[in-house]
Amino acid sequence: MGIRRGRAGKRIAAAVCTVLLAASTAGCTEQPRPEPDKPAAFALLEAFGTRMLDEGAPAVLIAVRDQGETWTHAAGVRSLETGEPAGISDPVRIGGITESLIAVPVMKLVAEGKLDLDSQVSRYLPEFGSVLHPPGPVSVRQLLTHESGLPDFLVPLLASGPWQETMNRQLSLEQQLALAGTVPWDGRLARIFDYSRSNYSALALIVERLRGQSISRVLAEDVAGPLDAATTRLGGPAPDGMVHGYITVEGGLRDASMPAWQAEAPSSGAVSTVEEVNRFYAALLTGQLLKPDSVTAMKGGYSQYYGFALRRWNNTCNNRFYYGLPGDTDGYGMISMTSEDGSRQLTMSVAYPPAPPTLELNPLIYEMQDVAQQALNSLCGIS
Repeated sequence: MGIRRGRAGKRIAAAVCTVLLAASTAGCTEQPRPEPDKPAAFALLEAFGTRMLDEGAPAVLIAVRDQGETWTHAAGVRSLETGEPAGISDPVRIGGITESLIAVPVMKLVAEGKLDLDSQVSRYLPEFGSVLHPPGPVSVRQLLTHESGLPDFLVPLLASGPWQETMNRQLSLEQQLALAGTVPWDGRLARIFDYSRSNYSALALIVERLRGQSISRVLAEDVAGPLDAATTRLGGPAPDGMVHGYITVEGGLRDASMPAWQAEAPSSGAVSTVEEVNRFYAALLTGQLLKPDSVTAMKGGYSQYYGFALRRWNNTCNNRFYYGLPGDTDGYGMISMTSEDGSRQLTMSVAYPPAPPTLELNPLIYEMQDVAQQALNSLCGIS
């Protein structure tokens, strides 16, 4: 962990130097920072990718950007059926990183005065109470921070039948919320972080109502278009060259690259590339997509590790933070971290080694976060 020296520390150091200089001709100088160890950072990432392939992952894609320089790594195949080599610009599912995309049009509406974060959701979705039966008022802010207590619609979806049937059931935003409404709420509202995909279903529906357009169209106009991110999208058919993710069901291998339920799910349904995700977070954090006060709000308070669709990790290069999100969904994992000034960033996508589907996070996503953070910190000589 790097040392952070405050003003008082600097004054003390200066005073010590003054005394020592008066006593001798030797001066006081700050210890030099460790040299960046880029080869070690890249070797760490390549070794992790190799291990993932050895454990059965179809593909691993990594894009690093540091002070204008880029490094990429693509290994594995697009499809187990074809064996075609994977490329760094191949589309992948980005899982929960979709929520960062959704937060942009939400915050734009806030900046325009069309949406109030502290207003009740029912102000914008009149049917919210009758469909979901919350035990008390729910604010838009609580949806953004996953503190609403809203039940996750995926739980009753998975309980409604075999995986092959439930995953191929296309759901509108209204249907996602209706499913969530079949699950009783806890006796009290969460008031603490309690992840639920339904929160972003409600947010996306609010955006649709206020914009008069589908959420996929709004994302195209607010995010993909301005960034010239041609692959980034929510909904539609599988793009050409997509890396396929897989799961196992009753011992058999199943392609999980385009499940119908996820086609327009604002919690996890977007498709992008590792390079375009890097481009998105750099633009977001440097104020190219939102006004500075909106970006500050998304980051959350200093004591919060999760804000509005952004979480943070320690950046030991400057004792500040990296921002981004992990994305975990059936068949795919992604981690994306970007420094506050957008100059140092890493996005890694792994088509997971096939395993049974679960509502729990794949343990590999935690390992991906650790490897990504260590690699980024190594780029400035501190890990």
